[in-house]
Amino acid sequence: MATELRTEKGIVRIPTGTWHIDPDHSSIGFEIKHMKIATVRGRFKEFEGTLIAADDIADSGISGVVKVASIDTGQPERDAHLRSPDFFDAEHYPEIRFASTRIEPVGGASFRVVGDLTMKDVTREVELDATVEGTQKDPWGNDRVGVRARGSIDRKDFGLRWQMALETGGFLLGDEVRILIEVSAVRAA
Repeated sequence: MATELRTEKGIVRIPTGTWHIDPDHSSIGFEIKHMKIATVRGRFKEFEGTLIAADDIADSGISGVVKVASIDTGQPERDAHLRSPDFFDAEHYPEIRFASTRIEPVGGASFRVVGDLTMKDVTREVELDATVEGTQKDPWGNDRVGVRARGSIDRKDFGLRWQMALETGGFLLGDEVRILIEVSAVRAA
């Protein structure tokens, strides 16, 4: 069986079953404002996740785990600071976890994914706007599905409160963190 999504480009069919995120062809990233004038981007290099596609969307789900120590902003000193107790405290809180609680169709291939995000032992409900990019068979015969998701959180809600005042007013870091997820998942045999 397959779930059918009607889109502007036609019909996307997602076969039911379990799909494992392929980290080599996926990304979990974020953006945050720096000094209100620039955007710093980063990503986590180590993560895993599972998508469950059911005939009834109420029975579908998404879960994932990110390894905090794998954070990469392209600047080693900043990454070390982000792993420290000032921010993620990777030594005591080595993982960020997400588990969907519901998935709501928005129209076409778009969904609202609502779930529990746990960071530093703090769990908050978050919403992600997700789009199924399509399905495809790869050159090795594996069924794949592509999903893109976007959302935002307030970092202070998860205990990420480190901040520095600027001499000219304002603060070094914004509070809003934008979440950027691009997934290619392989259907389990």
